[in-house]
Amino acid sequence: MAGDTKQRTARLSGRLSAELSGFREVQRLSYECAEAVAAQLRPGVTEREAARMQREWLRERGVRDWFHLPFAWFGDRTAFANFRIPLQFFPTNRKLEPGMPFILDMAPVYKGYAADIGYSGGLGLNPVQDRLMSDLQAHRELILEQVRERRSLREIYENVERLMTRQGYANRHRAYPFGVIAHKIDRVKERRWSPTAFGFGTQSLKGLVSDALHGHREGWSPLWSPYHFSDHPPQPGLWAVEPHLGFRGTGAKFEEILVVTDSRDPEESAFWLDDDLPHVRRWAEEKAA
Repeated sequence: MAGDTKQRTARLSGRLSAELSGFREVQRLSYECAEAVAAQLRPGVTEREAARMQREWLRERGVRDWFHLPFAWFGDRTAFANFRIPLQFFPTNRKLEPGMPFILDMAPVYKGYAADIGYSGGLGLNPVQDRLMSDLQAHRELILEQVRERRSLREIYENVERLMTRQGYANRHRAYPFGVIAHKIDRVKERRWSPTAFGFGTQSLKGLVSDALHGHREGWSPLWSPYHFSDHPPQPGLWAVEPHLGFRGTGAKFEEILVVTDSRDPEESAFWLDDDLPHVRRWAEEKAA
């Protein structure tokens, strides 16, 4: 799979290939952070402590800016149980317990490139979350297939939700602001000091707002939602996609970058930036077992 990604990238123009390498580097750094922090989680660690561990790990490796600061959700908060307002997304003093599921979510900016990833795991055995993670593979395949077919973002969203319903799960990305399953990401101008507001990097927010204004004039949105403003074909660019399943107080998701181009070649019109990621390797191991 990783070889396919390299060959596809090599066929693209030199400038785009270099851009994708930068985004791939920060996405891999993020997943490396998630795996490192997950390995250090112990009973009694709080969400706030897990979020701080992510921040410190990334800052030690040169991250100075963020699309958003790291999040951590434990237990039924992985399914966004009773989430009603945005403040409920921020890390709390909820303590991790044996068998409890967790999700780590981070969006660093590194060397001017942004990523936004989600990593699901459990402290010990959690068969429910294991099943959720296995069933997420079908969503990754469905999203790519229908983006290549140039269906509208709104239609793809609805089809993802239908698949969740058939699987017996609840759509938990509905709980995100605007119900988004994805959002566009882009380069971020590097600065010596990069402030945040409400947990989001101000430079990244400016870029998203600029995209929203630009897209509004042209009939597209940088937010992939179930609403009318997403009723358009996929816009070329990079999208951080995060289908999020919930079942009886347990949630699981992945989040990674989907590349959309204006190529007429189906395989080059849309592809996942990197197939060498923890959840993809997990599915390959399950298939081989």
